[in-house]
Amino acid sequence: MSMQAEKTSNLKKEILSYIKIIVITAVVVFGCKQFLFAPIKVQGASMYPTYHDKDIIIVSKTSKIERFDQIVFQSPVEDELYIKRVIGLPGDKVEMKDDVLYVNGKAYKEDYVNRQTDDPNQLRITENFTLEQLVNEKEVPEGMYFVLGDNRLKSSDSRHYGLISEDAVYGESKLILYPFSHFHIGSK
Repeated sequence: MSMQAEKTSNLKKEILSYIKIIVITAVVVFGCKQFLFAPIKVQGASMYPTYHDKDIIIVSKTSKIERFDQIVFQSPVEDELYIKRVIGLPGDKVEMKDDVLYVNGKAYKEDYVNRQTDDPNQLRITENFTLEQLVNEKEVPEGMYFVLGDNRLKSSDSRHYGLISEDAVYGESKLILYPFSHFHIGSK
């Protein structure tokens, strides 16, 4: 084999090895995005102060959903992904009374809720309700979630469009990736 033919053969082998690396990387990235985790861009102020408009978050598609997790799901009212906080799990009774959340009769302090308002006459951040008044159910049915935004005065959530099917859940928010000033791992 001539020196020129050997160089050409080595170049072809090197190019093929780069192509293999690129293809394997693309398959791994695609697989992770489809089945494990994915980046999502937050739009709007419904989850402020936990998330800001245009934050980039990483969503785990394999997490077990628990109360107070922030989930991304397919909106029941438009072709968009929404992010909200899980308040009621299957079997839970949910009630809001005098701006205090009660789940199964237990009061919860909601430190994550935005309590700032421009209206000095605003008495409550979250209106009084029972699950039955909102969705005609005494408790959250199997396979469903009751979700609320952290910025209650500017959030469209289960108070407006009802319960969320677990089949509509895309995943759980695990970290804020960008901007770096908002970087945070885990739930707030």
